[in-house]
Amino acid sequence: MTRIASAQRRTKETDIRLELNLDGSGRGDISTKIGFFDHMLDGFARHGLFDLSLRCDGDVEVDCHHSIEDTGIVLGTAIKEAVGDKKGIRRYGSCILPMDEALVLCAVDLSGRPYLVYDAKFTNQSIGGMDTQMAKEFFYALSYSAGMNLHLRVLSGENDHHIMEAMFKAFAKALDQATQYDERIVDVLSTKGSL
Repeated sequence: MTRIASAQRRTKETDIRLELNLDGSGRGDISTKIGFFDHMLDGFARHGLFDLSLRCDGDVEVDCHHSIEDTGIVLGTAIKEAVGDKKGIRRYGSCILPMDEALVLCAVDLSGRPYLVYDAKFTNQSIGGMDTQMAKEFFYALSYSAGMNLHLRVLSGENDHHIMEAMFKAFAKALDQATQYDERIVDVLSTKGSL
């Protein structure tokens, strides 16, 4: 069963169209007009083995805030739709990912209860046109629209590029793990009987 979802959002600030295939091969076709953010989303697709098609026309002449936050909302919405009723999936995923001197921990629970725990600090205000403080806004918006519990913690690192890239890749690996089917799970993985 292929799990594909489309989502879009149109406001006075952004026009976003997205298609996500959770059971893809890592193919990204991404354009947000924010070069480094495109690079991060491409890494997310590649390392999570998701196929992601994304077009974002946003007011980048103002700054990158609206485009990045709204992309988080739309991607989270697509993840929630693609996962579906969650029957048979592992629900939890985690990854400790190294990238040179950077080491990032990410843990995901597709519980239906949104929550973000975020512990990351950057030296610079921006990387390649992406404000570093927007990483938190992106993951917050994504976690709430997807209904997931998401923990991101930078364990070590000095280079902002490496830290940010490790965060997106660790998230991809954790999400891929959480969305995988396990033949031993016949319903949803919850004592409540639903998520």
